[in-house]
Formats: sequence, C-alpha cells, structure tokens
Amino acid sequence: MAKKKEKSIRPIGDKILVKRMVAEEKTQGGIIIPDSSQEKPLEGEVVSVGNGRSDNKGNVTPLTLKKGDKILFSKYGGNELSVGGEDLLIMEETDVLAVIG
Repeated sequence: MAKKKEKSIRPIGDKILVKRMVAEEKTQGGIIIPDSSQEKPLEGEVVSVGNGRSDNKGNVTPLTLKKGDKILFSKYGGNELSVGGEDLLIMEETDVLAVIG
C-alpha cells in the first residue's frame, strides 16, 4: 500500500505563510491563564513567501520578508488554516506591522 503524500502549501503573489508563536500559559507572577482567556499572540515566524507583488504591467516587485523572519502582525490579519496537523496563517505582506529582531 502506497503512503499518502503530505500536503504542502506555497503562497503565491504577495502572500506569506506564518506560524503563530505559542501563547503564554502563565503570567510573570505564575498565575496560570485558562485556554478560554488566552489571547492569540500577534507574533509569528514566516514559514514561506510568495514570489512578489505584480503591478498592472506585469512587473513583479519581490517581497521584503523572507523565510525565518519573526514578525508582528495585525490582530485581524490573515486567514487560519491547518496543514499536516499544524495551524498556520496565510496573509498579505501588508498585514505585517514590523519585523522583530
């Protein structure tokens, strides 16, 4: 019996694929935060990037972000998806507020 091939996803155009950072489970004082009260972190790591932004003449401008960049993104930016059991976000480069580093 043949093995199933793992799904892979590659963003196109000005889209980026982001892995969200893990939410803090405790406060600095040691208080455990229940899952229902945790806010999703607005930080992540770029997993993959598209080839760039196209203008109406067909010219492609490469993205400024690259794989491995740690980023801060807007609260409502991106769409959540699950690939191979891993939760990821796909968003436009314009949803990124800053590179952390």
